[in-house]
Amino acid sequence: MEVERTFENLSIELETSRGKALVFADPHIAFELSRGLRIRTKFERKLAEFVKLKNPDFVIILGDIKEPLGINTFTKRLLLGFFSELRDFEVIITRGNHDGKIEEVLKNFENVKVVGYYTIDEMLFLHGHQILPPEAKFEKAFLGHIHPAVIIKFGSTAKRVKCFLRIEKFLILPTINPYIEGFDVREGIKMIPFLKNSKEGDAYLPEGTYIGRINFI
Repeated sequence: MEVERTFENLSIELETSRGKALVFADPHIAFELSRGLRIRTKFERKLAEFVKLKNPDFVIILGDIKEPLGINTFTKRLLLGFFSELRDFEVIITRGNHDGKIEEVLKNFENVKVVGYYTIDEMLFLHGHQILPPEAKFEKAFLGHIHPAVIIKFGSTAKRVKCFLRIEKFLILPTINPYIEGFDVREGIKMIPFLKNSKEGDAYLPEGTYIGRINFI
């Protein structure tokens, strides 16, 4: 299925001491209203089906689970539907800058935990809009927040495509939402406090192809 392959390419699976973790970033559920769409994409239903198909031991969502900064009726309905589908999975959300008041919706979901960051097996997971937690010790880190994308030229045509961006021990995931295009990494990197002074990073297409080293300056 095309949708399944899209989600597969925009997420990662990690083997941990607690079993298989499915990790993805920035779903921005309920994005339709803010984007001026007049049709329902049912994106959150397709994403829930993908999670169930992958059947991980637990799920890590790297923040911005929802699009609106607050909670409105439309957003609440979509979130309740999404997390109701995932009641059989442990879900860890590393709070993003769009996740204000998220506990109001999730208070009855005992399987869902909202945290500032999460660590396991010397791996750190966080959204990316905050400073690094000084007490966290890690060898690798995974984050989202900036929806990384690069411009690729095909002859005389230029196209923006999502990418994974690696800067030393940090891997930045693209948004898993196929309807959100992404930001140029040269601009996006400035929005991560602990990486904003980085000079370069390695970019990979979602299917794994290495694009090359990107200079931010």
